[in-house]
Amino acid sequence: QVQLVESGGGLVQAGGSLRVSCAASGRTFDRYIVGWFRQAPGKEREFVAAIAVSDGRAFYEDSVSGRFTISRDNAKNTVYLQMNSLAPEDTAVYYCAADRSNVLHRFRGAYDYWGQGTQVTVSS
Repeated sequence: QVQLVESGGGLVQAGGSLRVSCAASGRTFDRYIVGWFRQAPGKEREFVAAIAVSDGRAFYEDSVSGRFTISRDNAKNTVYLQMNSLAPEDTAVYYCAADRSNVLHRFRGAYDYWGQGTQVTVSS
């Protein structure tokens, strides 16, 4: 079992930056992939980015590519999502999720473990 806890959400003005964190506990997850998803009110939960904890391979949803950066600190069992040039449409609850497959993908249903989410609000 892996437990995931997100933190770092908050309120930021448009154009600003925020970094959210996903701390894992329970077992080492160096062979996992960790994804970030987000869900805005009334919308489906959507993929944002994912990273392979073993070697740092990453990919991004087109709408955040170039603005968001996903990274990991294996010593801290933590994955980060650095978000720059934030816009009001980035407002959502951000969730991290872990998958044991070590294969990068965006398929929400294939992730095994989920955190409780952290709210990110971008004001215009």
